[in-house]
Amino acid sequence: MAGGQANGESLLGKATRTVATASEIARDDPDSAYVLAYDPARYAGTALLAHQGLRPTTSGGHYVVEVALRAQFGDGFRAFGTMHRRRNELEYPSGPGETTTPEGASRAITDAEHLMRAAQQLIATLPLF
Repeated sequence: MAGGQANGESLLGKATRTVATASEIARDDPDSAYVLAYDPARYAGTALLAHQGLRPTTSGGHYVVEVALRAQFGDGFRAFGTMHRRRNELEYPSGPGETTTPEGASRAITDAEHLMRAAQQLIATLPLF
């Protein structure tokens, strides 16, 4: 990706809309809200990579986003890895009772918002590939 295709701003806009949707359902459907809150965190990370001309593929997927974020931007993106693992537990439960609480969903939303703000600040300093 290069030029306009590499601009990660549209992914940050999508992240903003998605985290708002997660917030709306957190109390009544915390599992879905948590899973949905993970997406804006992933969009924010992918926006940073896209802005640099990079993109994850299906072979490396979400894990590659986690590794690339931590390698480039440090432990400030640690929450992404935690969210990724918890999202997988909720999406692919190992047994009955694998759920989260409204508080857990709210924490995921807060973490996603933090990652989105960090990505917004970083993207302003990255040259467009």
